[in-house]
Amino acid sequence: EVSTVFCKTGRPEIANDVMGVHQTDVWALLKPHAEWPAHQTRDELIAKMSAALYERVPGVAFGFTQPIEMRVDELVAGVKADVAVQLYGDDLEVLGSKAKAIERVLREIPGAVDVKADYQANLSTLRIEPRRDALARYGIDAAKVMDVVAALGGREVGVIFEGRARFPIMVRIPEAWRNDLGLLGQLPVASAGGKPVPLGELANLVLEETPPSVDHESIRRRTFISANVRGRDVASFVQEAQRTIAEQVPIPRGYELRFGGDFENLQSAALRLALITPLVLLVIFLLLHSTFHSSRLALLIFLAVPMAASGGVYALALRGMPFSISAGVGFIALFGVAVLNGLVWVSAAENLRRSGVDPKAATHETADARLRPVLMTALVAALGFLPMAASSSDGAEMQRPLATVVIGGLLTSTLLTSVVVPAIYPWFVRGLPVGDA
Repeated sequence: EVSTVFCKTGRPEIANDVMGVHQTDVWALLKPHAEWPAHQTRDELIAKMSAALYERVPGVAFGFTQPIEMRVDELVAGVKADVAVQLYGDDLEVLGSKAKAIERVLREIPGAVDVKADYQANLSTLRIEPRRDALARYGIDAAKVMDVVAALGGREVGVIFEGRARFPIMVRIPEAWRNDLGLLGQLPVASAGGKPVPLGELANLVLEETPPSVDHESIRRRTFISANVRGRDVASFVQEAQRTIAEQVPIPRGYELRFGGDFENLQSAALRLALITPLVLLVIFLLLHSTFHSSRLALLIFLAVPMAASGGVYALALRGMPFSISAGVGFIALFGVAVLNGLVWVSAAENLRRSGVDPKAATHETADARLRPVLMTALVAALGFLPMAASSSDGAEMQRPLATVVIGGLLTSTLLTSVVVPAIYPWFVRGLPVGDA
């Protein structure tokens, strides 16, 4: 399935992403899906890659994602994963220990994969602190000490020109000296009284353990634990993770725990749907009322909405799909089609009733005459969404819930329009004036 693999470490000087210089991405370019083994899916391929990597490269945490998805997640929440548990506080040791505890808890939750804490272990760090008293005694500027420190990593002292190309000349202290504190302390910094003064006389050289990086957000130190979710919906996973972490990982006072990543997008989209859906239903009801000038007839047609919603819910349950944003969009589209079916039937029945036909006779005649238009309206929409419901290509995870909701809802709403509405129509129009326009 894989055509080639390459690594990208760090970032260019003009970076368009937030990747650190100490990070490496491993890119696996895949062959066209038609060349894959039969019945091989993307999730199965990821599982095989993960098993092979953990077997051959122990002690390393891997996460699997796609380029655009990774960049979007990283720009939104600073994490390359579906879910990020972000821990804020002041003490780096407390942040590190709690992050590892949360990592262990998340690994036990069903559906969690690629779980890893940003903080894994401390790194050996050389700290050089100039001694002000020694500098004053020798009459040496602290900038001289910093020049020597800069030379440990490399200092640019010139440029070589070859045509239009320019190459910097870097001076760097040899590796054997960088790895030996005794030799580092003998590096000459400046001269005083005609004698060279070594670095060890002017600064304290301390080898200590420190975190590989320290992230900040809103002027607070932050660490995070990332996880991808497979085999279940993100919302239920986050709810279980919140409950389990609260029970098993006590958070000290002054520290704050937040959930981010794709979960933040889900929360904001769900909030927008919660505002838009009632507004859409209200507009539909007002349009129906303005068409028939009757609240009862508008309510009769509006019965298709809960009936269609129940069909969409059952369809999602039968296919084992969670409620998602695409499913929510499918419900909004379904409500319009379901109301259209009821509108077709009630309009025909009202035309007959207003022309003087008895409501029961109008019901029988409309049920016969409008059965085919109602079925055609529902079947055209359902058959149109059928390829999306059965799709397994790229983007199918967004198409399948939407199509499943529409098809399931149309089945129940069509049943309502064909059987239930004709049975209760005479009761709804009882007392309405004949010939009212």
